[in-house]
Amino acid sequence: MSKVSVHWFRHGLRFHDNPALFEAINDAERFYAVFIIDGESAGTKTSGYNRAQFLYESLCDLDSELKAVGSQLFIFNGVPAEIFTTLHREAGVTHLSFEQDCEAIWNQRDDDVRRTCLELGMEVIEKISHTLWDPFDIIDANGGQPPLTYEMFVQVAQVLGDPPRALPNPEWDDVIFGEITDELATKLKLAPQVPTPEMQGWTQNGEAPVYVGGERRALQHLKSRLRVEEDAFRDGYILPNQVNPDFLGPPLSMSAALRFGCLSVRKFYWDVHETYNKVNRGQSSATHSLTAQLIWREFFYCMSANNPKYDQMKQNPICIQIPWYKNPDHLKAWEMGQTGYPFIDACMRQMRKEGWIHHVGRTAVACFLTRGDLWISWEEGLKVFYKYLIDADWSVAAGNWMWVSSSAFERQLDCSVCVCPVAYGKRLEPTGEYIRRYVPELASLPHDYIFEPWKAPSKVQEKFGCIVGKDYPKRIVRHKTASKANYKMMKNIRDSLKLAPKHCAPSNADEIRQYLRLPKACFHNIVEGKY
Repeated sequence: MSKVSVHWFRHGLRFHDNPALFEAINDAERFYAVFIIDGESAGTKTSGYNRAQFLYESLCDLDSELKAVGSQLFIFNGVPAEIFTTLHREAGVTHLSFEQDCEAIWNQRDDDVRRTCLELGMEVIEKISHTLWDPFDIIDANGGQPPLTYEMFVQVAQVLGDPPRALPNPEWDDVIFGEITDELATKLKLAPQVPTPEMQGWTQNGEAPVYVGGERRALQHLKSRLRVEEDAFRDGYILPNQVNPDFLGPPLSMSAALRFGCLSVRKFYWDVHETYNKVNRGQSSATHSLTAQLIWREFFYCMSANNPKYDQMKQNPICIQIPWYKNPDHLKAWEMGQTGYPFIDACMRQMRKEGWIHHVGRTAVACFLTRGDLWISWEEGLKVFYKYLIDADWSVAAGNWMWVSSSAFERQLDCSVCVCPVAYGKRLEPTGEYIRRYVPELASLPHDYIFEPWKAPSKVQEKFGCIVGKDYPKRIVRHKTASKANYKMMKNIRDSLKLAPKHCAPSNADEIRQYLRLPKACFHNIVEGKY
């Protein structure tokens, strides 16, 4: 039987390092490239405008690349299993390929497709390239359970060895592309063009996304990022995006491109290592340290692989049950950047407008919402991140929230001074320009008051046109009081349980200090704040 293949793009929106795509076009009599709008794939169920725009740009880029080699991206609307059934019966499709989506949230969709293909006699080609390692290999090597700390994950990954190298772009010269008849196009609801966010129901409301989607833009961005990495290596340090977080410049993070698979994580990983080797003349590096942010991503993917309740607290075996408050007014103030704490509000407003904030800014707003100040469930914060962040995915976003907020037995996270919404912001971006950019009602205030406008005398507030309580909100809580109360509640939770259940947690105090970028002089378990 001749091979007629379809490659189903979901994540992995790229040509380079796409092993499933490679195998689909190999010796195929006809080939089709497909994306399916089903209301869920690529995170569209929870997406806001910025993420929808990034997906649109990524699909446009992919369609343009396919047209350059003589085909197009066929975008269908409907249920994947039904669409592939129709393609098999009416276009003679014999093979279906796709990149592994290891997260449990996609299990039912992919199981339905595999079962349908089995019934139809179609061969399924599923390859791993969205992660460095197969998460299920990590779980097997750890005795059937995912490692619950980063340190444990690193140890297991080292046993498996280095991840595979990235594949080059496929060769298209001998590929014969299939066509879709008008009758079949109607049955499959073929989109005449890549549909815009507006065509799918999203409305732009002041958003100005900082990222542009697509493989070609991702590869350009990677070149810029590697220059920054190389400069850091020459200066004798690693992880420049974490060591020197830049709140005012364009983002260095490749997270959006990795989330949609416009950039291969394996290419990023090995390009960073090769850059290090070039600078250090072949001297070996500590693998997990050099690319630690990518290893964190793997860690969270692995934890979610067999856990369909991963993004919620109840029935989630790795999450401690905490009696969070329900306060819709505080939650809304936090979401809209109206808490009365300028650094927190600047982060939230940047996220809503641009679809991105720096990792340490995310930590600050997560601590503020949960264990630090408002005592509101991390699940509520996760929903907001899903809506606004371009790079939010099911595993990494939920994992970060659990790590920061739900580790009730990690006393190191109880330091109210270190994650104070004032002091933390001052240390991360001391100039105040970040606040002036995203909280313009405070822009004219003198530097002495930009982080703490409530301390400005009435005459100063009047002179500079920013009266607290009128032009800018009053603080919705007092950090000193709230953090003390929250500390006591965490202590009571610990005391009520004789042993800590297995849960997502920091490995040790040093890991917390590095994750939160805390100074070495930080003393944990201090609950007396000045604010």
